[in-house]
Amino acid sequence: MNKVLIVTGAGRGIGAAIARMGAREGYAVCVNYATNQAAAEGVVAGIRAQGCKAIAVQADVGRRDETRRLFETVDRELGTVTALVNNAGITGPLEPVEDLDETDLDRIFGVNAFSLFWCCGEAVRRMARKHGGRGGAIVNVGSIAARYGGMSGMVAYAASKGAVDSFTLGLAKEAGPEGIRVNCLRPGTTQTDILSGIGGDELARRVAAATPLGRLGTPDEIAEAALWLLSDRASFTHGAIVDVSGGR
Repeated sequence: MNKVLIVTGAGRGIGAAIARMGAREGYAVCVNYATNQAAAEGVVAGIRAQGCKAIAVQADVGRRDETRRLFETVDRELGTVTALVNNAGITGPLEPVEDLDETDLDRIFGVNAFSLFWCCGEAVRRMARKHGGRGGAIVNVGSIAARYGGMSGMVAYAASKGAVDSFTLGLAKEAGPEGIRVNCLRPGTTQTDILSGIGGDELARRVAAATPLGRLGTPDEIAEAALWLLSDRASFTHGAIVDVSGGR
């Protein structure tokens, strides 16, 4: 069976690292992106330069109709999905709870939490034995913010990532009998350009100092954990929440 991997939010950072590593491990890869076509096409070009198969597909996975189009495009161009990493996520504005408005919350929960329902729903329809599938593996990328509530001004982000934990545990019970393994990966603060919008170098220094290993994570370190969870090496790992956070 061909190995086909969809990584949402894969144009940069952790998602891009997972896409590249997945290609090296033999997957045909769909690099999903919402707005930055150039970045996603750059990831695809790098994968293809190594002789691997990849496509870039624009879709806002916070919307059910666009998510359906994403999976249908993969069906046509790569084949049936066998592995899914729900990586797309946004921090939203740095604002206290009393200043958040409905638009902010709709967007944060749409991308960080509702997208899991839409993407996993499409994946299960293709992977589940009851639908004629052969099983598969799903990794949901959460955050250690779900455990400690996040930084000041990021309560909505932390709450949306808490939903990722609960969703993973529930879907694992539903999908396990269908041959689908479902796990959650919770990165700590990772050195990506997402930091520029929430404190930049100063934030990075403060978080590194508070982390037992004394530094931030790298996208490749998070990708290693994601690819392990997708692989047969983790064949009895199911419904797990795995922290990759330097001990924080």
